[in-house]
Amino acid sequence: MKISAALLWVSAVAEAFLAIPIIGGSFVISTGYAVLGFMFVLHAVTLFFCFREYSPKSGPILGLITSLLAWFPVIGWALHLLSAIVLFINAAVASRPRI
Repeated sequence: MKISAALLWVSAVAEAFLAIPIIGGSFVISTGYAVLGFMFVLHAVTLFFCFREYSPKSGPILGLITSLLAWFPVIGWALHLLSAIVLFINAAVASRPRI
């Protein structure tokens, strides 16, 4: 499996966790919003490997935007959910074997 595909899967699962309304929101608040900074770095690293390995880039880019705007309560939830969906799709595309 390519590094970019593995990072896309990890990013997708992390975003899906943060999209859980009460649990994800509580986790973000309990870390003092530091998890958003961590997710920004994770998405930046994922984007780097996606460029290097020609994998889909829309998920990490959306994840970077989400990390910057997620401190708004309802908007953050919607962006985490959207990012998780796009990242899962990107991960599935990046993981399939090339012919």
